[in-house]
Amino acid sequence: MARKFPPRKKVCPFLKDPELVEKISYKNPDFLNRFLSPFGRIVPRRITGVGAKHHRHLVREIKRSRVLALLPYASRDERR
Repeated sequence: MARKFPPRKKVCPFLKDPELVEKISYKNPDFLNRFLSPFGRIVPRRITGVGAKHHRHLVREIKRSRVLALLPYASRDERR
């Protein structure tokens, strides 16, 4: 079945609300957890709608947070 309307272009949430950019920090795991799948993997840009610049910033802070054990690494049991 064909779609009636074309898919809507996703807008970067950090461009909508510039105050959110300040929340991107490895010290804020609750905020960073919004950009992780249930298995602990980083959700891609095309799904979250985050721009490239902010996505690179997010990925860097998520990885820093993982090193300090504030966020989980990807689970190996996800394929079972």
